[in-house]
Amino acid sequence: MIKVGIVGGTGYTGVELLRILARHPEVQLHAITSRKEAGQAVADLFPSLRGHVDLVFSDPGQAGLEHCDVVFFATPNGIAMEQARTLVEAGVRIIDLSADFRIKDVAEWEHWYRMSHACPDLVAEAIYGLPEVNREAIRKARVLANPGCYPTAVQLGFLPLIEAGIVDTDHLIADAKSGVSGAGRKAEVGALFAEAADNFKAYAVPGHRHLPEISQGLSNAANKRVGLTFVPHLTPMIRGIHATLYARLTHPQTELDLQDLYEKRYRGEPFVDVLPSGSHPETRSVRASNLCRIAIHRPQGQDTVVVLSVIDNLVKGAAGQAVHNLNLMFGFKETLGLEGLPVLP
Repeated sequence: MIKVGIVGGTGYTGVELLRILARHPEVQLHAITSRKEAGQAVADLFPSLRGHVDLVFSDPGQAGLEHCDVVFFATPNGIAMEQARTLVEAGVRIIDLSADFRIKDVAEWEHWYRMSHACPDLVAEAIYGLPEVNREAIRKARVLANPGCYPTAVQLGFLPLIEAGIVDTDHLIADAKSGVSGAGRKAEVGALFAEAADNFKAYAVPGHRHLPEISQGLSNAANKRVGLTFVPHLTPMIRGIHATLYARLTHPQTELDLQDLYEKRYRGEPFVDVLPSGSHPETRSVRASNLCRIAIHRPQGQDTVVVLSVIDNLVKGAAGQAVHNLNLMFGFKETLGLEGLPVLP
């Protein structure tokens, strides 16, 4: 049994962590912090957790996080990096769900996130927590950078093509859509029901903060810098990411079994489901689960491959993947606490 702390337990990612960890047989929830909600029972703020989480929110300075085995940061960018060093020096392992430790080029991180990094040395040490790529390194991590939601869907969709060296990596396109929960649990005009419902729009076309993270992962797979056009969209749904990915084959005249390529790459991966040839995955097919479902197409047999990748942005794109990483870091069965089936409707 390990002691777990959560910093920032009042957002959508935080409550997803609580939902999953409350039923994890190897976890004891030690502390959940929130300055604003300190002293309030967690179940009063989130009635769905009544009878499962008996803690009250505590002030971060009085939470005793140094006594935990692992601390999750479900906080805005810039918080984890301020507290990480003290916890690591106390022997606490960190799983950060923000972007503080994802991008290895600190100058690039500072450019995209508009702040100075508080501990660049820990960035160098941090392990990027995409289990399908870094499984062995994750097991030993002291600082774990949990991937973003868009980056998870896009990387898992592109990786088999790039690793096989069969596509033009200078001209990759990711056309991705997210539900409104991806913006977080805050009062913001664009996320209001009357603004987001019955509407569909692209945003951040000149550049999204997840672009350098995606490019970093794909470049590592290609062993060279890739060229990526990434366009995110907001859709009128609560949960889910749908990424439609385009790549051009470098030798289209060669006989390629793309279905076999993907099935072999993800064989044995508990949370990647390669659908039968010709499938069209739906976001509702992964709702509330830690699954990524993928389908591969080659329209009209031409030189463009279209990959469809869907995840729940709050689970496989955040809290569920973080718990998968926890399981790897502490030697538990990888699927522990994550066996729940998708919710429908």
